Amino acid sequence: MKILYLLFAVLLFLFQAAPGSADPLFPDTVACRNQGNFCRAGACPPTFTISGQCHGGLLNCCAK
Repeated sequence: MKILYLLFAVLLFLFQAAPGSADPLFPDTVACRNQGNFCRAGACPPTFTISGQCHGGLLNCCAK
């Protein structure tokens, strides 16, 4: 029975996802984040302005 716990732990370790690993690296997204901005679906928060697009044009790049 102890082997099942070990097997479960090993499988959980092997199939864990690293944060952000599922995001494809779009050039516009990388450029937005390198400038210290962030990507957001829809309008930017009130104190931010739209400075471009992210994720192949699906998201807005928000800048302070």
